[in-house]
Amino acid sequence: MLRRNILKACRWHRQKCTSVKGRSKITTHYTIYPRESDPRWKDVEMERFADEADVIIVGGGPAGLSAAIRLKQLANEEEKEIRVCVLEKAPEIGAHTLSGACLEPRALNELIPDWQEKGAPLKTKVTGDRFSFLTKNYRIPLPILPGMPMNNHGNYIVRLGNFVSWLGEQAEELGVEVYPGFAASEVLYHDDGSVKGVATNDVGIHKDGAPKATFERGMEFHAKLTMFGEGCHGHLAKTLFPKYDLRRNCQHQTYGIGLKELWEIDPANHQPGFVEHTCGWPMDKNTYGGSFLYHLDEGPLVSIGYVIGLDYKNPYLSPFREFQLLKTHPHIRKTLEGGKRIGYGARALNEGGLQSIPELAFPGGALIGCSPGFMNVPKVKGTHNAMKSGIVAAECAFEALTNNDECDTQGLYLRNFDDAIRNSWIYDELNEVRNVRPSFNTKLGIYGGIVYTGIVYYLLRGREPWTFKHKHTDHNSLKPATESKVIEYPKPDGKLTFDLLSSVALTGTNHDHDQPAHLTLKDDSVPVDKNLAIFDGPEQRFCPAGVYEYVPEEVGDGLRLQINAQNCIHCKTCDIKDPSQNINWVVPEGGEGPAYNGM
Repeated sequence: MLRRNILKACRWHRQKCTSVKGRSKITTHYTIYPRESDPRWKDVEMERFADEADVIIVGGGPAGLSAAIRLKQLANEEEKEIRVCVLEKAPEIGAHTLSGACLEPRALNELIPDWQEKGAPLKTKVTGDRFSFLTKNYRIPLPILPGMPMNNHGNYIVRLGNFVSWLGEQAEELGVEVYPGFAASEVLYHDDGSVKGVATNDVGIHKDGAPKATFERGMEFHAKLTMFGEGCHGHLAKTLFPKYDLRRNCQHQTYGIGLKELWEIDPANHQPGFVEHTCGWPMDKNTYGGSFLYHLDEGPLVSIGYVIGLDYKNPYLSPFREFQLLKTHPHIRKTLEGGKRIGYGARALNEGGLQSIPELAFPGGALIGCSPGFMNVPKVKGTHNAMKSGIVAAECAFEALTNNDECDTQGLYLRNFDDAIRNSWIYDELNEVRNVRPSFNTKLGIYGGIVYTGIVYYLLRGREPWTFKHKHTDHNSLKPATESKVIEYPKPDGKLTFDLLSSVALTGTNHDHDQPAHLTLKDDSVPVDKNLAIFDGPEQRFCPAGVYEYVPEEVGDGLRLQINAQNCIHCKTCDIKDPSQNINWVVPEGGEGPAYNGM
């Protein structure tokens, strides 16, 4: 009898591992292939342990930790018992954090006024600014006038991962329960449709989707209120938008991909506190992009990065290779030559601005930080706004938790949160620059954007009576390969420019190879039949970590998509840019992913 059941399960598995067209199965994750129909899971215990808190915060980044800190500050001041838990998928707080970063301390001053005495790792105050337009061989200086977004007077150059780690320490000192290595994988709901909490992911599953002997079910965390601060394009937040129709009064979100390297440079080239931004080359006039170069007061270290709007049109464009090309510009080269690259990473970021901010509150939950998107694009900053959104959410939550007002849903509904954000300086700041990023989407491209920012914005400061709209979603922006020009990139020299795999090695990324790929496909046939056929496989170029590649089929002359999930640095670009919207990023086992060391 046992032998018959084993043979039956093996036959079922062989059938399921081959698609109807005879191609090898790519996706084995249970979110695509439910366990209820898999006989290998028939006798596995699936009960989850549940824990109760007042507030659960998903994401231990600037927004989530600021919310936790503010909530406990208020509770301690009023001598109220409020249990706050922060769930973070990284093995340590700050390990998955990646940003430029030039920090505006406005929100930090409000949250922790004595941050200097408490040892916050803000060591490098900005000492100078430069903004340039690059042609292929030359640099054209652009003025930075007082009050313009690029003016960084009073800001700090930071390694954001270190700053976030410090925020985590401040939260724990106040009594916040911080749980790194806990990857929230599922939103839980009450019977009335309000958010009940989240569940963490299961661990101990083979690559083919079968349970290992070490299988452990995830935990459930229930709360009166769950805040989602997962960062840009959060994997749980994106499911909440359609469920609660949160975009009913706003436009779609638009995105960019930011790539960054950390360099030890020749001390003769080091200018601690100096900030430089560029636009122009190597992008053409119709592709949004720009660079940053920040001199840290340590090392001598500089962080250099490149941001490219994900509404680019040419499927042959590779953001990673464009970044490598940027470093060959004579003006950039002179800073880096003779130095050593010691870090690399990439992350998607929100660029929609005010037009794309959704409804923030819903029954049982709220969106904070980059989950809804509060980045100020012309400033190239979002951390201060993310922190402020967490502070405002915490104040609204404390009022709701302590006033004992009746709520018509089981989950707490912060009905005043949206208005509180609109009445904060976040709204004022984003309203002022609302047209800057969309102004690049005209026939004049970058030239129109520069003129608009330099003249209209400076003269009117957001008081213009019109609001530009975003034209189309990023995944709909690619032209077919037959209408596009192949881009030939120079080979890396291993000194100034580098290949992709050696770059990924610097991220410290680690995933157990024997688990279902967390880059799931809704339909395994789509990559070859659509993405490869129409766009010549853009996944293998827009991914900054070499996760996707088209390789020869084991049988026949065709190609198949191979997903190297162990390379994934959790940037979310694939989930955003995939022209078929067939890729769905879900969490891997908790604690896995990149290990950015203060990036």
